[in-house]
Amino acid sequence: MNRDGKNLANRSAACVLAGGRGSRLMELTDKQAKPAVFFGGKCRIIDFALSNAFNSGIRRICVATQYEAHSLIRHLQYGWSLFSAGHNDTFDVLPAGQRSSSSQWYAGTADALFQNMAIIAGYNPEHIVVLAGDHVYKMDYEPMLRQHVEAEADVTIGCIEVPRLEASAFGVMAVDGNDRITAFLEKPRQPPGIADSPDRALASMGIYVFSTRFLFDQLKRDAVDARSSHDFGRDLIPYILRNGTAVAHRFARSCVRSANEAEPYWRDVGTIDAYWQANIDLTSLTPALDLDDPGWPIRTRADIMSPARFVSDRDHRCGSAIDSSISGGCIISSASLRRSLLFTGVRIESYAQLEGAVVLPGVQIGRNARLSNVVVDRGVRIPDRLVVGEDARCDAQRFRRTERGICLVTQSMIDRIAGLT
Repeated sequence: MNRDGKNLANRSAACVLAGGRGSRLMELTDKQAKPAVFFGGKCRIIDFALSNAFNSGIRRICVATQYEAHSLIRHLQYGWSLFSAGHNDTFDVLPAGQRSSSSQWYAGTADALFQNMAIIAGYNPEHIVVLAGDHVYKMDYEPMLRQHVEAEADVTIGCIEVPRLEASAFGVMAVDGNDRITAFLEKPRQPPGIADSPDRALASMGIYVFSTRFLFDQLKRDAVDARSSHDFGRDLIPYILRNGTAVAHRFARSCVRSANEAEPYWRDVGTIDAYWQANIDLTSLTPALDLDDPGWPIRTRADIMSPARFVSDRDHRCGSAIDSSISGGCIISSASLRRSLLFTGVRIESYAQLEGAVVLPGVQIGRNARLSNVVVDRGVRIPDRLVVGEDARCDAQRFRRTERGICLVTQSMIDRIAGLT
């Protein structure tokens, strides 16, 4: 709580930026934005940012959408209808569209909020928390808001420590002894290390806290700058750093961990390899991310489904799942699973074998199929006896295969094999 004993989060608004495609996820985002991609058995990626805001006490939330927004909007309509207008709660979806003052869609992340300032102003928030809708983590935003107020900062940026040699994929910050940001470098070739830990760097999490008045002033200034790309990371943050006060908030100060989580957990699941790994990690005996923590639930759409079933014990045929996570509505008939994660409504026929498989909702896997180290897209029909993950050359010809050997399997790829397209 702040000095007057009141919670800052319940006087703040959260603006979630969920318009990006996430092209490195390849065909998984051909028809949906990255925040709408499934994760963890039943969630969508955006559920983490929204759950963090809700659990922190923020009850005025808006989500700006743009690229292939239909599935995301439908998920928000069905999964996030828990807000009560009678308690001054607000949940708005803000799709990009032509307005009288603009002939284009959102030009950048900052423009997405600029075009919706009137709606956000209607929430009457003291502070605004700007969130990326495409990362997986658990975080209480109240400590970050408190630091922002106490430091009298113009912007506070959420940061996570990463190995310095891996930091080139992020926006990286150099800070002084008080965590005031002295430099902000977008994907530098030689990232600066942390003073007390030179082998590690501070990377931006895409989380920003502003006072509402200050943010609106910056959005208006940026909107008339013809040289700007109207983006937070490329334009607004560097400008504020040159002309104001920017402070780093270290994720370790506000990450939410259950007793089963040893370290702060934050993942950008923006590549097939990272997406596969983060999902497979959930099948561990003690996952690095605890999705069963009742103290910090990750809310999502609650589909009504029957429990998962293992069927058929005739002729010594028996389905089994070892180190695997099986969601509701799944039916496994005399098949073998190891270190695999099945989303809702998956059906697996007799004698199929899966290892290291991430299988999205509604997939059907035929008899005697063998799948290793795969991500199977939603609704795919795997034919009988198909083998994936055992012949690198064959896999690369038929599927999307990464350098790590993970294969993405979609229905169009299956159809090409069958000569249907």
